[in-house]
Amino acid sequence: MRWFVISISLLLSVAVNAQQYEMPAKLTNKPEKIIKHEAYTVSFNTSTLTPNYVAWCLTPDRVNGKTKRTDFFDGDPMIEQKYRVIHGDYSSSRFDRGHMCPAADNRQSYKAMTECFYMTNMCPQNHGLNTGAWNDLEIQCRSWARNYKKIYIVAGPIFDNGGQRKIGRRRGFRIAVPDRFFKVVLMVGKNSTKAIGFIYPNGNAQGEMRDYAVSVDAVEKAAKIDFFPLLEDKIENQVEAVCKPSAWGI
Repeated sequence: MRWFVISISLLLSVAVNAQQYEMPAKLTNKPEKIIKHEAYTVSFNTSTLTPNYVAWCLTPDRVNGKTKRTDFFDGDPMIEQKYRVIHGDYSSSRFDRGHMCPAADNRQSYKAMTECFYMTNMCPQNHGLNTGAWNDLEIQCRSWARNYKKIYIVAGPIFDNGGQRKIGRRRGFRIAVPDRFFKVVLMVGKNSTKAIGFIYPNGNAQGEMRDYAVSVDAVEKAAKIDFFPLLEDKIENQVEAVCKPSAWGI
C-alpha cells in the first residue's frame, strides 16, 4: 500500500511538472515578483517596471477560442500600487504597449483576455517591431501550437544598457525601455523534444524570421535567465545548445 501511495504521488508530481515546463528557474540576479494569472505567469521587475519574463503554455484551445480582443489596458491588481504601471504611463512615449503574451494567445476566455491586457504583461516596444516581425513570430507560434498541440513559451525584454532609457511622466514611475526582446519556444514530444530561441532588436527588424533565431543557450546568456529547468538535464543540455530553424519549418 505504501508503494502504491508513493507511486501515485510521483505520477501526480510528474503531471504537475509537465504543465510547468515553461517556468524558468527562480531569478537571483534581479528583482522578481511572481504573479500567476489564468493563462500566463509573469516575473515582474520592480526596478525596471517591466516583466523579467512572461511564461505560458500555448494550445489549440487558446488559439482557436472565440473571445474577442478587449484592448482595455489596465494596471495589474495583483501588484502593489507603488509598482502598478497604468495605461497612461506610456502616453506620448512613442512606444507601443507591447504584449509579451499576446492577446491572440488568450482567446479561450474573457478572464484570460482581460488579464493579458494588464500592464505587467507589457514592455515599451517599437511600433514597427510590435506590428511587424514580433507579430509575425507570434503568428508562427500559434501555427506551431496547432501543429504540435502544445508548446511552452517564455518572452521578455533584454537590457543591454542597464535600462537607462526610460519613459513615463508620473513621479516614481519611470519605465525602462528594452534594447532587445527574446522569445524561447519548447516542444516536448513522445519521441523527440526541441527548442528554439529568438532575439530581436527593439526597432524595425528587417530580414527573415530565421535570421533572428538563436539557441536557447544564447538567449539564456543575453537575458540571464535559466529556461526549462524541469527538463531532464541531458535533454535540456542537448536541445538548448542547438539552433535549427529548418526543424521548425522556418
